[in-house]
Amino acid sequence: MTATRRQETDGAPQPVTARRPGGRTARTRDRILEATLHLVARDGIAGLRYEEVAELAGVHRTSVYRNWPDREELVSAALLRYAGSVELEDTGDLRRDLVDYLVALADLLSTTTGRAMRRAIESARENPEAARPVNRIFELRLADLQQVVDHAVARGELPPVDAYFLAELLTGPVHLYVSRGLRPFTRAEAERITDVVLAGLRHTAG
Repeated sequence: MTATRRQETDGAPQPVTARRPGGRTARTRDRILEATLHLVARDGIAGLRYEEVAELAGVHRTSVYRNWPDREELVSAALLRYAGSVELEDTGDLRRDLVDYLVALADLLSTTTGRAMRRAIESARENPEAARPVNRIFELRLADLQQVVDHAVARGELPPVDAYFLAELLTGPVHLYVSRGLRPFTRAEAERITDVVLAGLRHTAG
């Protein structure tokens, strides 16, 4: 994914300037998606207002409605655009791939995108409308993880395991580390979590 410069907005909203190639329409859409991400991070999905998206993106309100007449689709597009920056590689070395993924996930959770995801998850617990875009993110990530797991099982690195169960074991501690902020999440922590999870799976399957 092409990197995008993010502008934090701790006070009054300021127009967000995207640095992505493309025509005027593409740049407008990028500004809208980035503004949406910032507002979801600040207010959650339930508090998202098209008027504020337009103001922060520096566009007319009709531009937001024209591109995304449905709020759920707008939030989904924003989350998918930026949350997709964390990819799970499938190099043939399961341990290294999982460790790399956890490190990248921790980095993401510390950004505006991560805060938006956490607010979206909180909203999803009480609002079915908010749950749909969040579930779409998780479904895509689980599909990638299941593919990597299936390949590892075929190589004999891992016993058969459900991707959802494995994801909860691996990513749960990362979310706790980042949300509590008591100490930084390092590669050593990612290695420790991965080793404990993989050893437990192999032991219980033996």
